[in-house]
Amino acid sequence: MMKGLKKWRLVTLLAALTIILSGCGEEYLSTLIPAGEVGQDQFFLLILTTSIMVLVMAVVFTIYFIALAKFRRSKLGDNYMPKQVEGSHKLEFVWTAIPILLVIIMAVPTVYYTYKLGDVAAMEATDDEGNPENLVVNVTAKLYWWEFEYPEHGIVTAQELVVPTGERVYFNLISSDVKHSFWIPAVGGKLDNNVENVNKFYLTFDKESKDLEDGVFYGKCAELCGPSHALMDFKVKSLSPDEFDNWVAAMKETEGATASADSADAGEAAFAQSCIGCHAVSGVGTSGAAAPNLATYGDRNRVAGFLQHDKQNTIDWIKDPQKYKPGNLMPAFDSLSDEDLDAIADYLLDLKVEE
Repeated sequence: MMKGLKKWRLVTLLAALTIILSGCGEEYLSTLIPAGEVGQDQFFLLILTTSIMVLVMAVVFTIYFIALAKFRRSKLGDNYMPKQVEGSHKLEFVWTAIPILLVIIMAVPTVYYTYKLGDVAAMEATDDEGNPENLVVNVTAKLYWWEFEYPEHGIVTAQELVVPTGERVYFNLISSDVKHSFWIPAVGGKLDNNVENVNKFYLTFDKESKDLEDGVFYGKCAELCGPSHALMDFKVKSLSPDEFDNWVAAMKETEGATASADSADAGEAAFAQSCIGCHAVSGVGTSGAAAPNLATYGDRNRVAGFLQHDKQNTIDWIKDPQKYKPGNLMPAFDSLSDEDLDAIADYLLDLKVEE
């Protein structure tokens, strides 16, 4: 009776896990649906090693069940003694050679892709005029948001990474406070953002994100960095090369943009009095800001990386950011009037560079 109950408990658990894990198959988030060269290479290694593991398990379980059925005591009796194979050179050779062969099968492609995916020499390549031949993005991780600088173009943004499709995009990864880890599950594996040194790697984006369910790929921090680690998300918009060039041009047009306390726009004036000291509204600049750049706030997919992108969540975030992301460095602005909060939210949602 107890054995039967345990069996059904196991079946129920496996069924529940199947339902839960089915949610990991979303195209914008899943490592099992790679959307770029790097993700596809890593997926190949995943399938290779998993297949070998399943093969080994299948062989072992098959031998086990054959032995269990063929040599059970009820069939052969208590006095049956199977053939002894102790000291068999043939068997010792087989169970030594097979694991070595399997390790070699896994090691050769693993070493190959390790060197391939770690080759960032082209990051420094320039044309005859000294211009970079490849797009480089400086990624700075902060508590609890992401800053993306495009040094070739002189622009900077936050929380949403915008990249072209069909080419390698190189990344310089660093942290301004504690260790973080940059990860876009559907596009490629993670790499740490350290405080002490810059890590470099590349990714490719084969698919435009506009066709995805949310119009973006999801990015994550994959290193426990504090109480809001699980909320340190960012989004990735992959555009066609022409659309990316248009986005860069639109970002450059925000040069010199700022908020004035004397503005006739109530939202701009309130923003200038309360927020401009930390937040920039121009997409032209360099990294190192104390708070996220808001030049593209109206184009974003989420508020603070995870809240639905709408006016009410914008207001709630400004009033009490600690409620939503404990440990972040933004102070609460609960002293602002409802009118000021409403006006600031309208002003922020109008900050757009995309058509």
